[in-house]
Amino acid sequence: MRDIQKELFELGDKKYKEFHSRLIPEVKPDAIIGVRTPVLRKYARELAEDPQSRQFMNSLPHIYYDENNLHGFLIERIKDFDTAVYETERFLPYIDNWATCDMLLPPVFKKNRKLLLPKIREWIKSDSVYTVRYAIGLLLSLYLDDEFTPELAALAASVKSEEYYINMMIAWYFATALFKQYEIAVTYLTEHRLSAWVHNKAIQKAVESRRIPDETKAYLKTLKISS
Repeated sequence: MRDIQKELFELGDKKYKEFHSRLIPEVKPDAIIGVRTPVLRKYARELAEDPQSRQFMNSLPHIYYDENNLHGFLIERIKDFDTAVYETERFLPYIDNWATCDMLLPPVFKKNRKLLLPKIREWIKSDSVYTVRYAIGLLLSLYLDDEFTPELAALAASVKSEEYYINMMIAWYFATALFKQYEIAVTYLTEHRLSAWVHNKAIQKAVESRRIPDETKAYLKTLKISS
């Protein structure tokens, strides 16, 4: 029987661990093995073919950050929509950092966006910081193009929180929306429909983007709320 944890340590990179630890302060350095993402994804592809992957996915909670990321990558290998939703819901309560949260995006979700929306509406009301962040992140990743509706922007804006990692994702959502759905997104700034912090952070991220024209950036700067 293979020792998955041991194999992850064999794949670890000490320098990457030290670098990555600084990016995710929510996770204690001792809980990070340091497996680079491309290496971990390759390992997940191999492990997905092994019956032992099921045992690993049933062994929640995991000890290491890299184990959580591996779990997420195994979920991404699932081709059946209902199974992917079930496994995602089972895993979400154990996510404890922004990086693991943001990297989980099963391809089967992209193919079933209408079916996924009821779950997003459910997750966005969660008491868990990272479940809410995940729901908003899905709105950002999957619903700002052809699937966009004004109601979905309102859904993202409806979240009121004091949590940094939730508010940052709302800001990212509207910064991206200012590029992809400008006419709707800008009304949330002109009408002051976001908290002051989210409002200003969304403007900051939009101004930093290379995708938004300079004249639009200049206008957005005039909408900043003075602290």
